[in-house]
Order: sequence, then C-alpha cells, then structure tokens
Amino acid sequence: MCVSRNSAGRLAQLFALLLATSTLASCVTPGPVKPKGPDPYYVAMYGALPNEKFPLDAIDISKVNKRYLRQQVAYQTHEPPGTIVIDTRNRFLYLVQDGGMAMRYGIGVGKAGLEFEGEARIARKAEWPRWTPTQDMVAREPERYGPLAGGMEPGVRNPLGPRALYLFQGNRDTLFRIHGTTEAWSIGTAVSSGCIRLFNPDIIDLYSRVPLDSRVVVLQAEPPMSEPAMSTPAAGVPMASVGNGGLPPAY
Repeated sequence: MCVSRNSAGRLAQLFALLLATSTLASCVTPGPVKPKGPDPYYVAMYGALPNEKFPLDAIDISKVNKRYLRQQVAYQTHEPPGTIVIDTRNRFLYLVQDGGMAMRYGIGVGKAGLEFEGEARIARKAEWPRWTPTQDMVAREPERYGPLAGGMEPGVRNPLGPRALYLFQGNRDTLFRIHGTTEAWSIGTAVSSGCIRLFNPDIIDLYSRVPLDSRVVVLQAEPPMSEPAMSTPAAGVPMASVGNGGLPPAY
C-alpha cells in the first residue's frame, strides 16, 4: 500500500498529539471524592446527646431539606438582637443577632401555631417539661387523651421534648409554646396539632441562647421564600442567604 508524504506527515502529527494528551492525563491528580450523604458538620450537630437527663438518639437527617437545618443567615429586620421572629408560612424561626445576621432554625407548625400572631414574651422556660393535653383535646378525643388529662411525665416519649418556652402577653398565658418533638420528620411541615416544634438539638440550642422575657414576634403572612443558596460558613456556622409508634401527637 502506498502512502503519500503528506498523508504520512499528518498521521505522525496525529499520533504525537494523542501521545501528549495521554501523558498529560496521567499526570493530573484527581480531586478529592465528595462523600455521599449529609454534610458531616450537620451529622455531628444532630448527633446523639447521651448526657441529657433522658439521653437522646441521633437524628437521621439524610432526608431533611438542608434549608431546615440550623444555620446562621443574613437577615434584615428592624427587630433588635435577641428577638425571636417566627415565620410560620416559611417554617423558620430566627433568633436575631448583631450585624444583620440571625440564627435560623427549621420548624414544624401545628394548628395552634397558626392561631396566634403578634408579639409576646418568654415568661417561662422548662427543661424536660411535663405535658398536659388541653381541655379541648380531652373533650374532642376522650378515649385518646382522657388517660393523659393529669399530664405526662418528662421523657423521650413526651411530645414537648427536652425543652419548652412558654409565651405570655403581659401576665396572660397565650398557650403558645416553642418546644422539641418526638416526630423529627415533621420539621418543615404543617401538622395537625401543637404549636411550634424544633428538632430536639435545636430547641436545646435555642433554649441556651434566650433569657426570660425575651421578645417573640409571630408572623403569619410572610411571602413564600425561594430555596436559599448555601454560602461560605462563617465563624464555624454554615451561612445562607436569605406514624409515631403509638405516642401522643407532638404538641
């Protein structure tokens, strides 16, 4: 077979190009492989709490939308630092901080949480509180709640979880509560009963940050929020732009 001089030259150039490309590829160091599953930072944040009075198991966050995980966010508001702002429509609770920032927590919103709007104050704080169904709950479902009318002792099966904040207007109990939950799956949703629930590690964190008489503002008509984009963590905190096994339903 005869090959012209020009064709042979082109073949030689092609072979040299392929050889150079192969050599270059072999010299490139592959980047780190990103592990599958939730960010280890959040896995640790929602890990087991064995030192609690009633030890708490880790929360499986593999199916939780990351927007509902605790994080520091940019948040523009006229409310002073230390104020709790509850946005029921978007399922967020904000603890206002200095410098246009806030600590944001995902929440589940019960029916009672949709019936209150306005301002209140934290008049009581309780660690591992008792839970008592309301008179309306007992009257509505006496077989279910009648045996609990005298109250339920603290523990991991108690619907209020490990901490509760009780909201008053003046000296009047609003019956509005911010608390933990036995139903971690319900965070980010609207639920049939209760007030404002947080992941148990989150209510423990919030409880530690707010003193008695802290101001609380409950908003019911905020516009829907688009999915926030995650940004660079600041000060060790990720920052973003702005069936229950026979237990009583989480209150």
